[in-house]
Amino acid sequence: MTFRCGICGKDHEEPLTDQAFTLPDDVWAIPEEERKAKAKWTEDLCQFGNRYFIRCLLPIPFTEREGEFGWGVWLEVEWPIFERYLKVFAQDATDESPAIGALANEIPIYDSSIDLPATMRFGTASQRPTVWFSEEAQHACAREQRTGIDDRRYHEIVDGLSVKKH
Repeated sequence: MTFRCGICGKDHEEPLTDQAFTLPDDVWAIPEEERKAKAKWTEDLCQFGNRYFIRCLLPIPFTEREGEFGWGVWLEVEWPIFERYLKVFAQDATDESPAIGALANEIPIYDSSIDLPATMRFGTASQRPTVWFSEEAQHACAREQRTGIDDRRYHEIVDGLSVKKH
């Protein structure tokens, strides 16, 4: 299986096991010529007015193979969480308390994922934080995060990504 990388534009021979969003959807929706004036961002952090976002990994485990499919999503958080992350960003923060936020991207394959409440767990200096849903969450993405996806579902996801999302 090969895929064309949305970042480098080259074909790769290995299976596609992740998909990332460049920005939170509300920031991406700002016309390009206005975006830089209204928002500030890096690959990991984004501020849009009084709104704060942290890029995270939302893992969906495979059930028929090792590993996981990782969604690189943005989580909207309150200022104190954003401020804390700025302080621990470059160090091992795995002992930090989990933080609450809301998904800031509409994930293809999963309808109505934007604004889903989620928990963020900080990682090491070389890892993005991870996003987890509560055990009670009934959204399809939350259920698949708990139970995993088989190869059939994995192929549905990859096929659904044929149209590049931001």
